[in-house]
Amino acid sequence: MSSTCSSKMNILWYKLIMLSFSHYFALIGIYYVLSLNVNWQTYLFAFLLARCGNLGVTAGAHRLWCHKAYKAKLPLRIILCIFQTVAFQHCIYVWCHDHRVHHKFTDTNADPHSIKRGFFFAHMGWLLVHKHPDFTRLGKTVDMSDLEADPVVRFQKKYYAILAPVFSLVVPTMIPWYFWNQDLYVSFCTAGMLRLVISFHFTWTVNSVAHTWGTRPYDRSIQASENQLVSFLTWGEGWHNYHHVFPWDYRAAELGTFDNWSTTFIDSMAKIGWAYDLRTPSSKIIQERRTKTGTDFESSQ
Repeated sequence: MSSTCSSKMNILWYKLIMLSFSHYFALIGIYYVLSLNVNWQTYLFAFLLARCGNLGVTAGAHRLWCHKAYKAKLPLRIILCIFQTVAFQHCIYVWCHDHRVHHKFTDTNADPHSIKRGFFFAHMGWLLVHKHPDFTRLGKTVDMSDLEADPVVRFQKKYYAILAPVFSLVVPTMIPWYFWNQDLYVSFCTAGMLRLVISFHFTWTVNSVAHTWGTRPYDRSIQASENQLVSFLTWGEGWHNYHHVFPWDYRAAELGTFDNWSTTFIDSMAKIGWAYDLRTPSSKIIQERRTKTGTDFESSQ
């Protein structure tokens, strides 16, 4: 593997144009919000839809499919797949592949959004350029057979080009217009684009902010850090130093916190039998890890 984290960046112009237009319409959405042109029902709908999309990423793509931190019965897998489609952050298969590579080759050229290549690159720049050759080469070593065997993941991957625009833009735009007479263009710019762009940036803070600021009580050798702001924005994904050490913990955090709604959701699904085999390390293993880094709970806060 190359020892440097620099490479000529070839821009993916179609992605740059797509993200530019999405941010443009999101800015128009902000104007409509500030000018009081948005119905309260649209605010509530956009918020709830954004939270559903967030769960599709956190409880679904991240903890269920990527890290296999728990198992889910078919109804829950279908629901989480729909939620993840609403988020419009690549299909589950691609999302999980990129994230598994990120964990296996953290902070190297093969890491798709390595913080060593700059804050903006880790936040969103990585989406705008071709992948580093190390990612292309070493990404082939990541086993994806479990997702290839999952019919829900296969179906979404096959029809993603149709499903994603419909679930993330068309339906969210049409519902406010049809049910409570929200102006169609206002609905598109707010419940559609503004919701998406805010959700994008919340998710991206995990790759940028949580790899820049925060404590590292479990592994001081990596950039991933404990960041409460990121956890608040992403419903529990900000305890990132812990997560990189124990990626298979369904909680993605050592302690239960008020902002880890993704864990609360999984626990709720476990109570009705839709989620099961929830994995978590013992307190002894966690404490041994803290002892190894010379930290305790109080000193790491």
